[in-house]
Amino acid sequence: MALICSISNEVPEQPCVSPVSNHVFERRLLERFIAENGTDPVSGEPLSVQQLVDIKAPHPVKPKPPSATSIPAILKSLQDEWDAVMLQSFTLRQQLQTTRQELSHALYQHDAACRVIARLTKEVTAAREALATLKPQAGLPAPPSAPPSQPVMGGTEPMEMGEASGMTPEIIQKLQEKATVLTTERKKRGKSVPENLIRADDLSKYRPIASHVGLHSASVPGILSLDLCPSNQNRILTGGADKNVVVFDKSSEQIVATLKGHTKKVTSVVFHPTQDLVLSASPDCSIRVWTLAGGGSNLQILRAHDAPVTGISLHATGDFLLSSSEDQYWAFSDIETGRVLCKVTDESVPSALTCAQFHPDGLIFGTGTADSQIKIWDLKERTNVANFPGHSGAVTAVAFSENGYYLATAAGDSILRLWDLRKLKNFKSINLDERYEVRSVTFDQSGTYLAVAGSDVRVYLCKQWQQLLQFTEHSGLATGVRFGEHASFLASSSLDRSLKLYAI
Repeated sequence: MALICSISNEVPEQPCVSPVSNHVFERRLLERFIAENGTDPVSGEPLSVQQLVDIKAPHPVKPKPPSATSIPAILKSLQDEWDAVMLQSFTLRQQLQTTRQELSHALYQHDAACRVIARLTKEVTAAREALATLKPQAGLPAPPSAPPSQPVMGGTEPMEMGEASGMTPEIIQKLQEKATVLTTERKKRGKSVPENLIRADDLSKYRPIASHVGLHSASVPGILSLDLCPSNQNRILTGGADKNVVVFDKSSEQIVATLKGHTKKVTSVVFHPTQDLVLSASPDCSIRVWTLAGGGSNLQILRAHDAPVTGISLHATGDFLLSSSEDQYWAFSDIETGRVLCKVTDESVPSALTCAQFHPDGLIFGTGTADSQIKIWDLKERTNVANFPGHSGAVTAVAFSENGYYLATAAGDSILRLWDLRKLKNFKSINLDERYEVRSVTFDQSGTYLAVAGSDVRVYLCKQWQQLLQFTEHSGLATGVRFGEHASFLASSSLDRSLKLYAI
């Protein structure tokens, strides 16, 4: 209910009450009346301004005057309100357009800055590569060149060698002597199972004991390759999609070294068995040799291929490296001198090579191809001596058993095949789950167990080919798996950027 002034009969802006007549008045009108008459307007009794009582009321809404109730007045009111709304809408549109222009300009500046940063980063990387591969300039004394039989590490500056220099009789003799020693030792070991080897019953009790996710960058997630140090089982080597190679100590749970230099993801890594060296390969067409001394540095860059390098395998002597590439060639290189000793392809069946692995004796090795072929090569003669057909899809992994008799292979057909190298035939095929992707297969050092990494991680008992373990803890595709010494633990890597360890 609205308050009405007893003088003007309108809604008061500042209502007050006269205690004499108890009527409501507009304060300014009542004060003027009291100043002129000194009495209450209604009762006529004496009244002073100090006696007035203010009323607290919401802000009054004045009714429209009677003149505004006519049709022309209503139309004019509506027109005024419409004009006000349109003016406000026009103002808001102007402000929106201005804001859009400012945002577009800011985005353009940001994009231009990103392009400049990317170009500068590329130039800095190229400059570092050029600086790392500088050779002696004219007028400066150059170190005397060493013959192939005398390896030179080349100081701390990386070397780039790409021309095949041939396998000398001295190198072939060295390979043969090493193979003779390894064959004798392997036959002795094959007569009995190592006493310290974890038994199958105990292995089947393995459970995840650790998971490490901070080794590689989270912006480009994924560990693509894995290896264990033969001389120090606490050290684990990983290659990631972030272009880095990481050496991790599982006992202290600390990163020992982060090796940077590749310009693309790192797809293969290998620990040197006796020296403090690691090797890595990448689709950037390079193979890098790193030393871990002094926090890690790049010793050499081997450029044996003209296309992405798909696999590397270190020879048992520790002096030579086998590499495969999408350029359809496999290469045999001296890691100490950086020389490519030979580079071979099968011209009769040209196909990209997808993986490569040395036989334990080191005189033969296997390669997988993109057209499903498994090829066995004689290293000394550089010839293809056997082929294992049967897979469908690109071959993704090959692994030789320590006893030298078995070869495990996997491809895009979700079948794990076992081959007998003595009879040159497939004696066992393990059908995995439908669309199961295999990325890595490996035998333990005794040849008793076989591990598979892909859609999950599985371990099989050799000869019986019984599945002992299956781990599904990785949220992404498992890319690598390795046994610790005497199968005391198992390590796996994954595209989910985690390194997991399994043991009792």
